[in-house]
Amino acid sequence: MTAQTAPKTSPRPTTADDGEVARFQAIADEWWDAKGKFRPLHRINPVRIAYIRDRVAAHFGLDAGKTAPLSGLTLLDIGCGGGLLAEPMTRLGARVTGIDAGEKNVAVAKLHAEQMGLNVDYRHVLPEDLAGLGQTYDVVLNMEVVEHVADLDAFLAASAGLVRPGGCMVVTTLNRTLKSLALAKIGAEYILRWLPVGTHDWRKFVRPSELAEGLAAHGVRLADLEGMVFNPLNDTWRLNAKDLAVNYLAFCIKDPS
Repeated sequence: MTAQTAPKTSPRPTTADDGEVARFQAIADEWWDAKGKFRPLHRINPVRIAYIRDRVAAHFGLDAGKTAPLSGLTLLDIGCGGGLLAEPMTRLGARVTGIDAGEKNVAVAKLHAEQMGLNVDYRHVLPEDLAGLGQTYDVVLNMEVVEHVADLDAFLAASAGLVRPGGCMVVTTLNRTLKSLALAKIGAEYILRWLPVGTHDWRKFVRPSELAEGLAAHGVRLADLEGMVFNPLNDTWRLNAKDLAVNYLAFCIKDPS
């Protein structure tokens, strides 16, 4: 009697890009250093936080001027990194879950939240893992993530599945234009050295039309677009609806079924 060999199974498809995950894990200790490699995110954070607060509050009929305007909402931060957005969202009252493909990123985020006395549910999982469990959230954040994934459509499908009907998604990413190639890739990485070389692959930048089409295929519609522009004179970022050529924000809605 001969022993039977178990059939080989293909590895489960994943939206995570191993090279991208490794790149961010290598500098994970610097997430909370406002002058380190993540300085651009620290500088852009006030604009992102205000946009999320105002748009989400308006969508759910909440008062954005309150101390904790997002109280009562569940929020998922996909690609949370060290928690630069998960912590402010917690302070705004949301019940936050942060997930990341990098185990070291999650460890850094957990430690910092503990030091700040904040209760954030951090997990080392992928969005498709949560979607497979049938979990949904009022708000899903995809901030500076879609340009780093291995399979954009699979990632958008998983992310859309995590938004409850009537809920919303906020996306920030980089437009694929010649201007973004010059500023966000060549300028930021090779000339100004704001980012480590290799942080971005310009070919993976996502045009607003591509984002809208990709989300619509999975039941989420684009409701608002805002550009984010940098002022080098005072080292600040601001919204500009007329300039989507480099960084942009998208507010998206999953209508009730």
